[in-house]
Amino acid sequence: MECCSWATAGTLLLASLLLSSRTARSEEDRDTLWDAWGSWSECSRTCGGGASYSLRRCLSSKSCEGRNIRYRTCSNVDCPPEAGDFRAQQCSAHNDVKYQGQFYEWLPVSNDPDNPCSLKCQAKGTTLVVELAPKVLDGTRCYTESLDMCISGLCQIVGCDHQLGSTVKEDNCGVCNGDGSTCRLVRGQYKSQLSANKPEDTVVAVPYGSRHVRLVLKGPDHLHLETKTLQGVKGENSLSSTGSFLVDNSSVDFQKFPDKEILRISGPLSADFTVKVRYAGAADSAVQFIFYQPIIHRWRETDFFPCSASCGGGYQLTSAECYDLRSSRVVADQYCHYYPENIKPKPKLQECNLDPCPASDGYKQIMPYDLYHPLPRWESTPWTACSSSCGGGIQSRTVSCVEEDIQGHISPVEEWKCMYTPKMPIVQPCNIFDCPKWLAQEWSPCTVTCGQGLRYRVVLCIDHRGMHTGGCSPKTKPHIKEECIVPTPCYKPKEKLPVEAKLPWYKQAQELEEGAMVSEEPSFIPEAWSACSVTCGVGSQVRPVKCQVLLSFSQSVADLPIDECEGPKPASQRACYSGPCSGEAAESNPEETELIYGGLQDFDELYDWEYEGFTECSESCGGGVQEAVVTCLNKQTREIADETLCVTSRRPPQLLKACNLEPCPPRWEIGKWSSCSLTCGVGLQTRDVFCSHLLSRETNETVILADELCHKPKPILVQACNRFDCPPSWYPTEWQQVRVCT
Repeated sequence: MECCSWATAGTLLLASLLLSSRTARSEEDRDTLWDAWGSWSECSRTCGGGASYSLRRCLSSKSCEGRNIRYRTCSNVDCPPEAGDFRAQQCSAHNDVKYQGQFYEWLPVSNDPDNPCSLKCQAKGTTLVVELAPKVLDGTRCYTESLDMCISGLCQIVGCDHQLGSTVKEDNCGVCNGDGSTCRLVRGQYKSQLSANKPEDTVVAVPYGSRHVRLVLKGPDHLHLETKTLQGVKGENSLSSTGSFLVDNSSVDFQKFPDKEILRISGPLSADFTVKVRYAGAADSAVQFIFYQPIIHRWRETDFFPCSASCGGGYQLTSAECYDLRSSRVVADQYCHYYPENIKPKPKLQECNLDPCPASDGYKQIMPYDLYHPLPRWESTPWTACSSSCGGGIQSRTVSCVEEDIQGHISPVEEWKCMYTPKMPIVQPCNIFDCPKWLAQEWSPCTVTCGQGLRYRVVLCIDHRGMHTGGCSPKTKPHIKEECIVPTPCYKPKEKLPVEAKLPWYKQAQELEEGAMVSEEPSFIPEAWSACSVTCGVGSQVRPVKCQVLLSFSQSVADLPIDECEGPKPASQRACYSGPCSGEAAESNPEETELIYGGLQDFDELYDWEYEGFTECSESCGGGVQEAVVTCLNKQTREIADETLCVTSRRPPQLLKACNLEPCPPRWEIGKWSSCSLTCGVGLQTRDVFCSHLLSRETNETVILADELCHKPKPILVQACNRFDCPPSWYPTEWQQVRVCT
């Protein structure tokens, strides 16, 4: 059934020519020898966007410059669903007219790149395509996905404002000439971990009204859709084959390949869509998705609150409430705070009830608030101490609305009186940096060449900046010394005690490990250990341990009472071993001692390993690593010597430190080129380009930013491909009649 009517261009033109009334001619018309424009004709359509025209007559005996006809759009309202496609209506009008002696049911052929404004139709059930009219009726869309319309056989540009010649377009949110602020880009990736026990999982929920939905699945699993309308009606589509189809009045384009699936929905979605993935093979699948989600909760300004005074001058304010566009009701503010793009409007303030108070009512007359009566204001208490010294904590405070009278007395009042300015936050995160943690380096070689010995490693307490600091828990500290066994058998009796390391780098590692840095939180700071109390055997070492704090405003260190520092106090005394005494020497084997140390004595006196600076940082930004450079030095000349002169078994372990911790600037993330649109004769290929920011180098997590934040020129999105001529091919022409004489 046809719900929209149209008038032919010829009928409208004839009616317009018969009109005798003319509007008054303007000065411009007289100057250009044109008659005044006639009235506008009836619209060529009653809905869906049509065209109307107006004519004027040339009053000169010669030709006039300019056109004698002008057009405008009209009836820019959506047609009811049962009206059908306007081009399809024009094709079906020829169903009762014979073509080459036969009746056909004609279907429209749309998006003709050569002549989009001719009426080409295809006979249903056949490959027969015929041009049934050289021109479609005015107001017919040139292309199915465009507002451009055919007028007098020519395709005219139409903007989203439905004006001829307008280049205004919709933004990604579907708003004509919008700035993209009514929706947000959602982009992510899902990796399936399905199995026979878990055959299905949810990839992403795409809400009602979303646009430009695109999902790409790579792997053996399959996509399928579940929908739910605003009325609560549920549906499901298994997406079993390639094609375009309607799902809850939303057009879905689905492509199925052996190794991937692609789902596109231009939108806006007419229901809530849930995209799921179903298990189909042992290998995992990955799904990338991107769409524009409408911001359905928006701030709405309220009316003015009651006046703060009944007379003598007061004030009243507006506020803002969070409004759900789908359900048309007010909801909690947290729904609007969910969208960072939502900015709560500031309350408006105005004076009210400025008439003086009557002397008989007992009120004292006051001057207008803006002169002598201060406005109510927010007042806050100091922040509480952070709930955690590191790793992320919370601190809070109390915020209240107060009012000061003319005498300077401050009293609490209702919060709405302060709503002309935003309320200060009452909770905030604090100390969000990671807690210090132990970092163990590689083990040193064993201190013996046979049998049982010891090996050592450097264990540092590293803070969130990669700097050596204090504050790590002693209970979780990895051990720095352990026994080791060299599988080579010893042909002499073993020493009574394991041989202690005598290497200079071990002392350096001890100093690094023992040190601690003063911070703005009171903490125990140990100083260096004293020398061992004995020259041989087992003795003791002592060191001072102070409670200190860094005063940030003066950058000086202050000593505090011991009870001001929390946590266990580091030890101030420990045992030490200075080697065997003379009485014990007889129990050890001098020959084995000479075997271990004697051969190395000359080199130990002259050459040894030392740390000499660090390598360049492995990354220019976002956090990298530097490695300490180990060199063999001549102790006397301090010059670098050949590494073969230093004992290989005494080479210190690898030492690393963090560097270039500042975040990386935004950069362009460039996707791969698509396959060429043509195999020959110059085609096109495209790729995705996004402005991204690297959040974490460890997880490679990125966030998408606006293009203008990437300073370098944006890489090209489209390029030509297959720039070679297509090979010659046969093209059959129509059969011709040949007369044969016999």
